[in-house]
Amino acid sequence: MKKFALAVVIFFLVLSTAIIKNTTKQIEDEIFTARENIRVLKSEFENVFLEYNYLSSAERLLEYQSQYFENDLIQKNINDIKIYNISDDKNKIQSFKIIKE
Repeated sequence: MKKFALAVVIFFLVLSTAIIKNTTKQIEDEIFTARENIRVLKSEFENVFLEYNYLSSAERLLEYQSQYFENDLIQKNINDIKIYNISDDKNKIQSFKIIKE
């Protein structure tokens, strides 16, 4: 009877170890996938943040204009901008319209 009880305890321990090990491996895989997704998103965020801070601010653009282009760039009135459409052999020139959403 003792041998049977010992065998049942050993079998239970082996079975529970296998289940715990399998569950741990699945959790590690999920953690790895989540970390990789975070790494990619963090890289994309850094690029967007850089663009937002350095490339799109008006002060920075004016600084770049004076630093690199000097008198090459001129300011245009937005009403002077036209859109040239070519469709079905018809050429149209339309005014540029700003639509606020």
